[in-house]
Amino acid sequence: MYNLVQTVSLTVPVSEQQDHILGPRNAPVTLLEYGDFGCPHCAEAHLVVSELLGAIGKTARFVFRHFPLTQVHPTAQRAAEAAEAAGAQDKFWEMHDLLFENQEAQEDYDLVTYAQTLGVNMARFRAELLQGKYTPRVREEFLGGVRSGVNGTPTFFINGHRHDDLWDVATLLAAIEAEVQSSGRRR
Repeated sequence: MYNLVQTVSLTVPVSEQQDHILGPRNAPVTLLEYGDFGCPHCAEAHLVVSELLGAIGKTARFVFRHFPLTQVHPTAQRAAEAAEAAGAQDKFWEMHDLLFENQEAQEDYDLVTYAQTLGVNMARFRAELLQGKYTPRVREEFLGGVRSGVNGTPTFFINGHRHDDLWDVATLLAAIEAEVQSSGRRR
């Protein structure tokens, strides 16, 4: 008997040094999202993940990686770079949230306004954005997503395996709980 279901795996492992991670380091489950700050589905997923993180406690950690679909969302690349520039000043998650909450306003002047709201060093933020300092990082994450079979956003991975089901709170919670049970059996 042949198993025709192909499991797609994450090709770039989660890195404490490279990735933006919310939650405990030793959580048994890692939920990773490839997302686009201009994607309305990702904005919905942002709300789902926020609710989910409140429900799972220390069971899982969350990782966000950039996958800007610039043909569809022209400001997504620059928004991702702004999130990285804010992240260099320990404000990634705050900028991440602002960008999803303000998808209709992501031009350069909007990004500067958000950075001012967060209280980052504005000279540094502007210089890094103008220099394109984080363009290579965003591109690297995008290409890592492509190598991992990502072709749209949002795309979720649970412990390195693509989640090809619905991404509502109940479905993701059930998948995480199943992974917790499964990882407990593997120990």
